[in-house]
Order: sequence, then C-alpha cells, then structure tokens
Amino acid sequence: MAEDGQIRWLSVPEVGERLGLSPSRVRRLLEERILLAVRREGVLAIPESFLDEEGPLRDLRGTLLVLGDAGYDDEEAMRWMLEPEDSLGVAPVDALRAGRRSEVRRVAQALAF
Repeated sequence: MAEDGQIRWLSVPEVGERLGLSPSRVRRLLEERILLAVRREGVLAIPESFLDEEGPLRDLRGTLLVLGDAGYDDEEAMRWMLEPEDSLGVAPVDALRAGRRSEVRRVAQALAF
C-alpha cells in the first residue's frame, strides 16, 4: 500500500504475508481489537508501526480497548494513535513501541468524553 507522510500502510493480505497468517486470521485480529485498520481508498489499511518483528504490538490491544471505552470510533482512535500527542511528546504508537504503556493508557483514559 501507499505511504502517507511517514506512515506506511499495509493491506490485510500484506499484513498476513508479513506475519505468516491468512487474510482471514488478520481479519480476526481486527475483530478482536488486537489490530486496528481504517479504510483508505476503499481498502482496509493497517499502519506498519502497529507491528513488530513478532506480530501486532503487544500493548496495542489494551490501548485500543481504553480508547473504545472513552468513546473513540476506529477513525478517531487511529488518528490519536498516529498523531503526536503533546503530553507524550510523540505519537502514542511510538510511545508504546518505547515501552511507555502505562503513560499512554493514562493519557487515553483522561480523554474519555
């Protein structure tokens, strides 16, 4: 898939190929909120930054659940995860990748509306 700024977007089949999973298993990861995707040009797209060498980021699911509980839909959650957050100094996904799970979730919980 295409890049958007510095974000590299992957399709469901591309994620499956990268992780050695079938597209249906990747869709199951989306249903279980282990991964998050949004439609881009009609195709489900997942940011590459949501993956590490082993698969989906370990702390992503819990953060997505907190955002859902805060009332965020998928588009809003995706935007929040990828855009720089002032209180974190980086995008939340980058903070998760750096091991700052508690801080990210604390900020996400504060956003509840």
